[in-house]
This record gives sequence, structure tokens and C-alpha cells, in this order.
Amino acid sequence: MKNDKKSIKYRILEFFATWFYSGKSGKAPGTCGSLATLPFVYFIAYFYGIIGVIVFAVIVSLAGIPIADAYAKAINKKDPGEIVIDETAGQSIALILAGTNLYLYAAGFVLFRIFDITKPALIGWADKKIGGGLGIMTDDILAGIVSLICIAGFLIGASNGDWAAFTLYLQNLR
Repeated sequence: MKNDKKSIKYRILEFFATWFYSGKSGKAPGTCGSLATLPFVYFIAYFYGIIGVIVFAVIVSLAGIPIADAYAKAINKKDPGEIVIDETAGQSIALILAGTNLYLYAAGFVLFRIFDITKPALIGWADKKIGGGLGIMTDDILAGIVSLICIAGFLIGASNGDWAAFTLYLQNLR
């Protein structure tokens, strides 16, 4: 795509790649992108439940690959910080089990940011070894999955390992 910043195609690509321009913030664009994701996931969880959040996470994760790739090529940068659709994908994955519980939103946000920033183990490997739109997206998706596992572990622990209580919690997510 030609880098014509006046073209409608470029503007639409920029709009989604920067998650409604939240990635254009001067400082901490990844954190801003994650914060901008929270109301979307909350709204979806409130009206459509856990299935809605899963569908949203999958759609953003899959659509984000070509969007991130095309936008990075359009601005001629490998992994620009302003692309935050990857944060939207990872953050939404981290919040799959949060429902509308604001404490779990806070925990999911903090966990995701920690894993996304520090990039331990496989997350760091993916960040360094996978290129293009897939590479831009993969490390954040993995950070979201690890955060989700931590939230699930907390919920199981909070129910004293009682799988019936954990199952009941999941059923109440709709």
C-alpha cells in the first residue's frame, strides 16, 4: 500500500492498527492501547458473556495480523510502538475469565502489562524470532494467554481447588 496519509485505506488501517489512535500517545502507547481495550471487553462481557469475549479476542487476534503487517509496511517500520492492536488482542485474552469483575480487570491488566513488557521465555522468543504482522501479534497473544492462566489459577485457588465452585463461576459468566 502506498503511504498516502490522505487515502481512506491508510486512515482505516491506521485507525484499527493504533486501536482508535490510542497508540498515537506520546508516552507508553502499549499501556494506552491496553487501557483503551478495557471498556470494549467490559461492554462485550456485560452483554454477551464469556463467549462474546472469546469471539472478540479471536477476531482481533486474527484480523490484527494483516492489519499490523500492512500498517508497519505503510510506515516502513518493523514493529512500531504505535501499533497497539496486538495489545488489544492480548489484553482481551487476559480478560476472558474476568466477566465484569473490576478486581479481575485490574489483575488482568497488570499481569498482561508485566508479561508484555518483560517478555519472559517463549514470549521473548516470539518477539525476537517471528517477523511481520504475525510477529507483532504473537508475543502479545502469548502474554495474554499466560495472564489468562494466572487469572484461572487465582480463581481455582480462591475456590480452594474446588472444581465445582470454579465451574459454577464459569457458568455465571454466561
